[in-house]
Amino acid sequence: MNGNWKEQGRSIFAPLGRALAARGVKPDHLSIAGLCLSLLAALLLGRGSFLAAAFVLPLAGLCDMLDGDVARARGMVNRFGAFLDSTLDRLSEGALYVGLAYFYFTRTQTATVWMRGMFEGSAEWGDADGPTLGVLALATLILSFLVSYARARAEGLGLDCKVGIMERPERVLTLGVGALLGHRFMPGVLGVLFILTLVTVLQRVYHVRKLTRSDSA
Repeated sequence: MNGNWKEQGRSIFAPLGRALAARGVKPDHLSIAGLCLSLLAALLLGRGSFLAAAFVLPLAGLCDMLDGDVARARGMVNRFGAFLDSTLDRLSEGALYVGLAYFYFTRTQTATVWMRGMFEGSAEWGDADGPTLGVLALATLILSFLVSYARARAEGLGLDCKVGIMERPERVLTLGVGALLGHRFMPGVLGVLFILTLVTVLQRVYHVRKLTRSDSA
């Protein structure tokens, strides 16, 4: 079920990928465009322009989705392209969390009081101050890298490790939803991201443990 919606999304945009390939667009062009859009979204998050970031993030995701289709349509699938795509994906996602952390670290003025006024919620809501949310964003960044590293390390050992409920597309989509909902809901979305990304890391560790149990025996 986890992969079905992603495959359906790819099938919807596959004709666009073929059209771009026919016009001479290269997969590396889309990978770099996706990186630039992600950096722009990170800058917008850092400035607190969450709504604008919410509109830029889908464009970055579309570029990331189409680069593989263009590569297949043009017969340009190769190992370096896959390596470059994965590397830029890590940089793109990492920048988003850094932008979010920057926003929470630098926009805090007497932390709790400022957050209460910004969210316009109850007084208790302000207990989650800016520095705490900044650290939470960086912790989620570390966990997102661990998700990717766990798979890469497992595959380096010859093991398949595509399990997990919160892979990169799900994380970026969730972050985009948080940006669309705005400042008031982003702390809650960030907390959900942290928990589910941690669960994904544990799922992959457990999966590899099961596959290698015979080695220990």
